[in-house]
Amino acid sequence: MMTHAAYDCDVLVIGGGIVGLSTAYALTRTAPGTRVTVLEKEWGPARHQTGRNSGVIHSGIYYPPGSLKARYAVRGAAELVDFCAGHGIAHAVTGKLIVATASDELPRLHGLVQRGREHGLPVRELGPAQIAEYEPEVRGLAAIRVGTTGVCDFSAVAARFAAEVGGAGGQVRYGAEVVAVDRRPWGVAVRTADGRVTRARVLVNCAGLHSDRMARLVGDDPGVRIVPFRGEYYELARPELVRGLVYPVPDPAFPFLGVHLTRGVDGTVHVGPNAVPALAREGYGWPVVHPRELAATLSWPGSWRIARRHWRYGAGEVHRSLSKRAFTRAVRRLLPDVTEDDLRPSPAGVRAQAVLRDGTLVDDFLIREAPHTVHVLNAPSPAATASLPIGREVARRALVRARATGWKPPAVESGHCV
Repeated sequence: MMTHAAYDCDVLVIGGGIVGLSTAYALTRTAPGTRVTVLEKEWGPARHQTGRNSGVIHSGIYYPPGSLKARYAVRGAAELVDFCAGHGIAHAVTGKLIVATASDELPRLHGLVQRGREHGLPVRELGPAQIAEYEPEVRGLAAIRVGTTGVCDFSAVAARFAAEVGGAGGQVRYGAEVVAVDRRPWGVAVRTADGRVTRARVLVNCAGLHSDRMARLVGDDPGVRIVPFRGEYYELARPELVRGLVYPVPDPAFPFLGVHLTRGVDGTVHVGPNAVPALAREGYGWPVVHPRELAATLSWPGSWRIARRHWRYGAGEVHRSLSKRAFTRAVRRLLPDVTEDDLRPSPAGVRAQAVLRDGTLVDDFLIREAPHTVHVLNAPSPAATASLPIGREVARRALVRARATGWKPPAVESGHCV
């Protein structure tokens, strides 16, 4: 059995996105004195999913009651607003409209009303005239307004988590790409690209786009493959056309919410995203191709089953990606006055979507455990909204595994309450 001094830290978190940093933050608050280290391969926090989304604080209305997404999004939205307010981070609770533009969408819209009420959310049903009161340039047959939706700067939230971890004695190491993991009876040893080895009682895998690969590096079969989908955005040249947040009625067959309009905390309005297969895990444009990662995606049986099942939907998304005119037509369903000239290219994001072997898209957050290890294998939207409760849950599981090695939180050892 290794001694306490032989470990470089108690819990080692891989991934400096909002989920990894929230987990580290929760560890330092739940068990003060816990030695926490975060390894992030980029030279700063939130460089991928966290920093490349639309900045929306989701209400949780879309997700089935009882699911982790529903529970954590509803709770996380309120906590995130409080966190932003307490730390001076730009945010606003604006509410949002979900707008039906065709008659076949009305039953789904009514279903969202019922779901929102099950979640205890403030939901108001609107007719065309009431839509215009909130959004004069938006057109629809009917809509609902969800009052708890908002926007914030998620990159700033992640950076604040990192600062809080550092202030509590933890360590966040940037430019630290993990290249090898050796799991032993006493814990794990992790080697980064610079040759440095870090020994820990427990490893937490929050590697996002690379979470399945990291699980295999540890020696675990994740049972899923991350299939990357690129979400492409435009910025609206006439931001005065949109006052707040406007969404279409989502298709429940897909985990994507469709092209929506988002006024951010800086006043800019983003339009998107669509969802197209990315040719690399960090493939933020069509020219970005990583042959080995693409081969891994294509070799996964689930990828082909998705393609066969949803090829019409996928073809439409690719068409809108390659044709600005087609993308504009999609936007005009909600915002009739928009033109191609109103849409300026904006940075894209890539969604880390876990896919089962049978082609099922994993619809909920997925957290799995193994000896000395906790893997977060599916945490796409609304994970940023839900980051505080997700972080607490992952931290709880990590601390249980740390205690199994004979470790006790320092505050307990010194006779203080945790």
